[in-house]
Amino acid sequence: MKNPLQYIQEHPHRTKQILGITNDQFQDLLALAEMHHKELQAEIERKKIRINEKGGGRNPKLEIKKEVCLCLFYLRQMPTFEVLGLHFSVSKTEANDTFHYWLKILRNILPASLLEQVEKQEARSCDRHRTIDGISINCG
Repeated sequence: MKNPLQYIQEHPHRTKQILGITNDQFQDLLALAEMHHKELQAEIERKKIRINEKGGGRNPKLEIKKEVCLCLFYLRQMPTFEVLGLHFSVSKTEANDTFHYWLKILRNILPASLLEQVEKQEARSCDRHRTIDGISINCG
């Protein structure tokens, strides 16, 4: 099974159909995501209490661009994590972990959808008690 990133690199005009964004947008997003990833890793490293020397542990199974592509591919195509893992040659657990790690980063980079913005606005405007037509409603 061909890796979606490899296919995109061979056919950049198909990026929008596969990931939902153009190739230029993907490259820009990749640069931003990599920068946020490095900042997050630096923060984790500062807080870490080391037992072993720095540089120990296993190497990542995927390159950063493949991990970001995995996350975007999932958001666009919605395959099962097992199928996602097959596309990127990783286990379903690794696909799941990778998706959720990069989803946190992408949520910080990308603007929230209109639905998420409405939900956040409703949550902010809801105090402990709200009165509608003379009826007190407890929101908390």
